[in-house]
Amino acid sequence: MLTEVCDYIHNYFEIAVDNGEHTIADGTIPAGSLLDGQRFMIAGSALNDGIYTYHADGIKNDDDTDAAELKDETFTGSVIAMGVPVAVLKIVADIAAWADQYGETLAKPYTSESFDGYSYTKATGSGSNAGGALTWQDVFRSRLKAYRKIA
Repeated sequence: MLTEVCDYIHNYFEIAVDNGEHTIADGTIPAGSLLDGQRFMIAGSALNDGIYTYHADGIKNDDDTDAAELKDETFTGSVIAMGVPVAVLKIVADIAAWADQYGETLAKPYTSESFDGYSYTKATGSGSNAGGALTWQDVFRSRLKAYRKIA
């Protein structure tokens, strides 16, 4: 979910970029300047682009589950150290919880229906999604606004 949020706000909270040739071996990447628990992004890789969390005992993907999908390769690209604010991580957790609670309901065309005098209601989005189904972007737009960069 962190990747989707960073894409949406056009902000990856980059604090250091290491451009050049990088090698992922045995499912891990050399720490360089990464600290234990720090998030980082791989860009320019054929197999591993994305956001991960560095841990001395193994890489985790952006939702902090084991990054078993990290494939061994040598690539020319970037390893970008990120400084994601705790407040943003809290919003990401809230978005994930919201999606778990409402995602299935919002995938349906109606939020409620009745039949005798037939009526229905449907939650709708705003902005570029006006009239569409309500999305996490609609619900969390105001909380994410402070972290948004102009694309």
